Amino acid sequence: MLNKILIANRGEIAVRIIRACKEMNIKTVAVYSTADANAMHVKLADEAVCIGEAPAHKSYLNIQAILEAANITGADGIHPGFGFLSENARFAKICEECNIKFIGPSYEVINLMGNKANSKDCMKKAGVPVIPGSDGTVKSIVDAIEIAKKIKYPVILKASAGGGGKGIRIVRKEEELENAYNIIKQEAKAAFNDDEIYMEKYIENPRHVEIQVLADEYDNSIYLGERDCSIQRRNQKILEESPSNILTSDLRAKMGKAALKTVKASNYTNARNSRIFSR
Repeated sequence: MLNKILIANRGEIAVRIIRACKEMNIKTVAVYSTADANAMHVKLADEAVCIGEAPAHKSYLNIQAILEAANITGADGIHPGFGFLSENARFAKICEECNIKFIGPSYEVINLMGNKANSKDCMKKAGVPVIPGSDGTVKSIVDAIEIAKKIKYPVILKASAGGGGKGIRIVRKEEELENAYNIIKQEAKAAFNDDEIYMEKYIENPRHVEIQVLADEYDNSIYLGERDCSIQRRNQKILEESPSNILTSDLRAKMGKAALKTVKASNYTNARNSRIFSR
């Protein structure tokens, strides 16, 4: 059991973590930017440390300042919440090197699951059903043309390091492919500093359902339910509904088992959403 946890986040998520820690008699440290000095999470925590100015890169994304705050307060764990540094493999690795528990998946898992092409390849090898597409990344426009012919149009090109609805192009015929390929390579490089892309068969009007999973470090994992995230604008979720109104008990169980396969295959620990697409 950890004795003191620093929450490397702010607002509602930090408040929830602090309240959970209080129930477990764990001391908490809040960090805050100069703009958040009077925020609720600062008032609720046992200790609070200012880590910089209002821009996130000067405070909540400032790894050195956060680690210094953990050091001076004697925190033996850091909870990143969501967003900010929660999916930063470098931060997770530095925490491990500093003998501070990063409350989340290991940096190896973050690296694996942060790259969509690599994570999909891992899932295929584990026998998890996946959408037809490229094996790993698309290396050239010649490869893209051959893969598209194999899986049939329409296809979708995606940035391997993508997220947040960015780095996505739908292609409905071969004449559009080369231009889309070049554009998405440029977009991926600009947005994620990584121009690797992969291809999938584009599914018209899918239902986007995410299965909630929890996994500990003792090889125990469960799925808890689902969220239907099908209502989207520009590939970003607007509304999440739970339970999903399209799932039967049998389909829910089938999708839950598939979600747990992803956990086992990636050695994932902590909480996450396994994204499942259904017609």
